[in-house]
Amino acid sequence: MKVVLLAGGFGTRISEESQFKPKPMIDIGDQPILWHIMKEYSYYGHNEFIICAGYKQQYIKQWFADYFLRNSDVSFDFRNNENEMTIHEAHLEPWKVTVVDTGLNTMTGGRIKRIQKYVGDEPFLMTYGDGVCDVDINKLVEYHKEQGKIATLTAVLQDQSKGVLDIGGDNAVKSFREKQVTDGVPINAGYMVFEPQIFDYIEGDNTVLEKEPLEKLANEGELMSYIHRGFWQCMDNLREKEMLEKMLEKNKAPWKKW
Repeated sequence: MKVVLLAGGFGTRISEESQFKPKPMIDIGDQPILWHIMKEYSYYGHNEFIICAGYKQQYIKQWFADYFLRNSDVSFDFRNNENEMTIHEAHLEPWKVTVVDTGLNTMTGGRIKRIQKYVGDEPFLMTYGDGVCDVDINKLVEYHKEQGKIATLTAVLQDQSKGVLDIGGDNAVKSFREKQVTDGVPINAGYMVFEPQIFDYIEGDNTVLEKEPLEKLANEGELMSYIHRGFWQCMDNLREKEMLEKMLEKNKAPWKKW
C-alpha cells in the first residue's frame, strides 16, 4: 500500500527550528523525524511514499535529491580537467518517494485531496509527519480490512488532547472532536488506513481532515479505531524533540525496529 505523509504545515509550536526547515525535517538524532516514520513503514514492507509538502517544500525535495550521494561511497576524479564521478557502493532503502507541493496554506484534508491522482483508486495509509509510534502497521491494515469501513485510525490513551474520540463497544468511532481539554481519553494518533472513497468526503483546499470528513464518517458509522496500547509520541516542541533524542541515544526508542 502507498503511504501518504502530511508534511506541509508551518510547525509554529517548534518555531526555533521550523523557521529554517519544515517541521517533519527536524532531526531526531542524525535523521529527520520524517525519515524515522518512513523507516517504520518500510520495516513492515510499505516502501512507496507520497509526501504532501507545503511550507519550505523545496527543502524536502532537495533533501531527497541529495539522499543518494549522502548514502553512497563515491569517487570524484578531477584529473584531465574533467569531473568523473564513480559510485562504488550505495546504502539505500528500497523506497519510491513522490514529493508533492500541496500549497502553502492548504488544510490537511485539502492536501490529501491534491494527491488523489498519485494514490489512484486503491486503499492507502496516511499519517502525520511529526510523530513516531510502535504500532504494528500490518496488523492495523488487517484490522481495517476485517472491519470493511472507509477509514480506520489508530487510537491511543494519552493525558493530552489531539483529536478526541468517543469509541463504542465494537470499536466504532461514535464521534470525533478536535483539541479540547480532556484527560485520559482515546485520542487520534494518526496512522490511518483509508479507502479511496475518502476523497469524496473532502471538498477542497480549505477542508480540515479532522473536522468535516472524519466527523461525517463517524456519524455514518464508517470510521473505526484500532486501539494501540504501546508507544506513541508527537514532536510539538523542543522538549518532546529532546525526549525522543534521548531515547535514541540510550537505544530505548520503541519505534526503532529496523
